[in-house]
Amino acid sequence: MKWNHSTFINSFLLVLMFCVFWSCQDEDNVIVDRDYQLVWEDNFDGSAGKAPDATKWAYDIGIGPGNDGWGNQELQFYTNRPENVALDGTGNLAITARRESYAGRGFTSARLNTKGIFAQAYGRFEARIKMPWGPGIWPAFWMLGANIDQVTWPQCGEIDIMEYRGQEPNLIHGSVHGPGYSGGAAITKSYGFTNDRFDVDFHVFAVEWGKDFIDFYVDDVLYQRLTPEDTPGEWVYNQPFFIILNVAVGGNFVGFPTPQTPFPQTMLVDYVKVYKEVN
Repeated sequence: MKWNHSTFINSFLLVLMFCVFWSCQDEDNVIVDRDYQLVWEDNFDGSAGKAPDATKWAYDIGIGPGNDGWGNQELQFYTNRPENVALDGTGNLAITARRESYAGRGFTSARLNTKGIFAQAYGRFEARIKMPWGPGIWPAFWMLGANIDQVTWPQCGEIDIMEYRGQEPNLIHGSVHGPGYSGGAAITKSYGFTNDRFDVDFHVFAVEWGKDFIDFYVDDVLYQRLTPEDTPGEWVYNQPFFIILNVAVGGNFVGFPTPQTPFPQTMLVDYVKVYKEVN
């Protein structure tokens, strides 16, 4: 076929139209229009310094059940102090990591969860978040199986809707952990920007989850779809999961903060919303 300038332009426009129509997803990652109904939310409205709603959130306190930095060699001591977790007065939850000596640790931060308060199997789970930044900073929006106390981790399953390494402010990661594919063997995929950063503005991180799929989104861009065939072990995502928000400092995923890492560092959460699919 002979290619001339007109042929190239027409072909380019055809490809561009195709990409716009399909949101530039490949055929395995076509966005499905699902009918969702809001069932749970927190918009973090309230005066500055106020604690988050105790009817919606609980806290993990300390350095983990095994005194091992929550299984990841993290460096912070999690607290429920307003210095580490509070509303900012402008409609956001502020989770703040600080460099300070506290309870034998050199850093403090906070980790909130809905364990025993709210859990759901399937639906859309989303949060609008603005990231902190800097080497050794590890924010996350994630979920654990509500049966964790009965079967332990990783049999309970873990869905990391968003993890972020502060030294890579243009990149986030979405992962699942289960029996046979946990820790460093988790199934994961990254999504990033070429000319933008996640600490500059808010972005929406979400999963849409059903009986045989988990779709990962950033700002409604579908960048990863997982099914039971993608897991080398058991598919354990068929039960209620609860939500976690935290900012860790250090740990085996991000490494140590450096002398140049600025503190305090705050993750701002505009909202968390959960939907269920209407049949």
